[in-house]
This record gives sequence, C-alpha cells and structure tokens, in this order.
Amino acid sequence: MAARRASPLRDRDIVGLKYFDRLMPLLERLHDVGARRDRAGNRHLFFDHYCAYILLFLFNPVVTSLRGIQQASALKKVQRKLGCPRASLGSLSEAVEVFDPEPVKQIASELAGQLQPLGNDREFPEVKHLVTVVDGTLVKTLARVVQAAYLRSPTDGRSMSAWRLHTHFEVERGLPVRIDVTGASNEDDNDERKVLRRTLQADRCYVLDRGYAQFSLFNAIVAAGSGYVCRVRDNSAYEITDQRPLSPEAAAAHVHFDAVVRMGQDRRDKDRPGHPTRLIFIRTTPHQKRGKTGGGTLGPCSDGVLRIATNLLDVPAEVVAVLYQRRWTIEIFFRFLKHILGCRHLLSTDPVGVEIQAYCAIIACLLIALWTGKQPTKRTYEMICFYFIGWADEEELLAHVQKLKTQPG
Repeated sequence: MAARRASPLRDRDIVGLKYFDRLMPLLERLHDVGARRDRAGNRHLFFDHYCAYILLFLFNPVVTSLRGIQQASALKKVQRKLGCPRASLGSLSEAVEVFDPEPVKQIASELAGQLQPLGNDREFPEVKHLVTVVDGTLVKTLARVVQAAYLRSPTDGRSMSAWRLHTHFEVERGLPVRIDVTGASNEDDNDERKVLRRTLQADRCYVLDRGYAQFSLFNAIVAAGSGYVCRVRDNSAYEITDQRPLSPEAAAAHVHFDAVVRMGQDRRDKDRPGHPTRLIFIRTTPHQKRGKTGGGTLGPCSDGVLRIATNLLDVPAEVVAVLYQRRWTIEIFFRFLKHILGCRHLLSTDPVGVEIQAYCAIIACLLIALWTGKQPTKRTYEMICFYFIGWADEEELLAHVQKLKTQPG
C-alpha cells in the first residue's frame, strides 16, 4: 500500500508567531550577511529570514523537514509576522553556501550573557570554576540509511549523511554553551579529544567520560587555567604518593579510595600528567556489556568501580563523585535536542547548515531559559507552546512562570 500523503500546512498549524515580534529584532543584524554576492539585487531569502525559518522549525513540531519550512513560508500568516517572502526549496538548500554561521554564534553568546549570574546559591560552591560537561552525539541527515552515519565524507569534503555535535553543557544552568560540528567518525581531526583541546577555555571544570582520558589533554586543561573530572580506564597504572582518609560523607557516597597519585608509571615521563593528580574510586553496580551487532566484543565487563581522575585537590571526594554523576545531564539535553526540538535528523548535509541549525537550537534553549527562568526541559517547552497556541494570555503565563520558579526541578 502506498504511503499516505501528508496534508498541506495551514495557518492554524503554525504556532509561536507572536514571539517573533521579539525574535526578529534580534536577527536583524544578520540581514546583510552573505548578501554581497547578490549584484543583481534579486535575492529574496536573507540570512535573518533563514534563521527565523529554522527557529520556526524548532518551535513547531508539525514542521519536520526543509520542505515543511518551504510550505510554512508560503502561508500568509507566516509571511506577515516574519516579514519574509515565500522561500523556494532551492533557495533554502542553497542558503548554506551563502551564509556564515559565526554571527549566529555571537547572538547565542550575547543571549548567554543575559542569564542571571549563578551567585552564591550555586549547586557546587566547592568548585571555583563553571562545571561544564563535554560530550558528543551523532545526528543523521538520512533516517533510513543507518549505516551511512559512519561513512567518510565524499571527495568534495562537504556533504555527509551524519555529523557529530561536540557539545559543552553548563551543569548548574542546565544550558548548552557551545557546539562544534565535525564528521561522524571519531578519527583524526574529528577525534573528540582533539576537538576539546582546540576549544578549551579558562575557569571551567570539565566533566568527561572515559573516552576523553588522555594525559596530554589533562595537561592542556590545566595549562588553560581550568580543572577536570574524568573517568579513567579500569587498568590505569598509578603510584600512590599521598593516601587520604575517607570522611563519613565520602563513605556514604560509596567512595572507597582517595589518593594523590602519579599516573602512568609504565609510561615515559613526558606522557604523564605534569601536575598533582587525584584518583578517587567509587563503588557502583557492575554493568554487564552486550556483544556488538554482528559479533565481536566491547571489551571487559565493569568490575563495579568507577575510577575518577581529577586535579581538584581541595574538593571533598563526595562532591567529586556527584560531579561525575551529573555528567548524565548532557545525555538528557541530547534527548531534548533530538526529540523535543526536532533535531533528531538534520535539515542539511552541509557543515555550515549543520552549524547554523545547532546554534539556532542553542538560541532556542537560551530563549526558553530567559522567558521562563527555568532550564529548557520538556515541561518548560510545553509551557511556551501553550502560550504560543493561545491557551493563556501573557498575565496568565507570567503567573504560571512564577509558580514554576517556586517548584523544584
């Protein structure tokens, strides 16, 4: 049986246009980006229009593709509110070859600067730096070609079927602050450790999983004026230089080993951390690994101990344990990004298009946080959508926001 053809979009299907009164002035500076090549003066789709359409896609679950954006652009309601003409599918596809994602990153940075400072009510006051989880996630451009996610890029080095989004996520604010786009393969310049080394910032405490465990990366983080909390491999070699006693709080957090160590005793000196390294062992439930699809192995099973390396010598061991536990907040964000904001599949196969979509997603998260005063979760997203649809006027929305601010989570 042939697939059922989707119904065309109608004006009533598109929600959230009232908020574009605030969004469009924010995007005005993008209007002339990439317009110099238009010597004939016949360009109709400008960069601010393109970003507005991407944000329309993010806030409207009914719009699921580039063709859906094109259909929405033909609606009079959308054209009137966004001040954008109808966009052809060809113009939307060609846009990524014209526009530069850097100004969109600047807008995201400026919005991040509008967030309230953490102040004295931080979740981790013992850590002087901003707690930042770093990890990557794969997003595909062709849902039906699963294996293509791991193919190398074609000879032109541009279009691919999947990309890896290397994301920096601030735990205490619950917000993404940076996304770097590379090819899907975790090799060569796309290697997650190399990408992080290129993007290190001062005054951050990077929380990392085992894939980032590399002594030279630890040294680079410390040299940048930041700290790290990173899980290391079960067979990591070390030599104890200062065994530390465990406090009752640490024991309650299942910490059973805390010491300053010299790591990599079987390696050459130049491969070792050039700073004091602390190693903390945390008991956990052993995880039995499953075999790879098509045979093979994923390595030895967990022995029920998490081995955490850090340069935070003065932070209580139980706090370090909680810091690593909060690494999972980035996985929750990836789920929100893909399933709530609709970025499970990308609109473009071009790296520029992927970057623009990624930073528009960051802008959407920041706007949700600024509008509601809460982290961008499914709950706050739904609240915004309720206001979009008109189920509440602005006074009711603000009253609902104040109510949410007094509730945990």
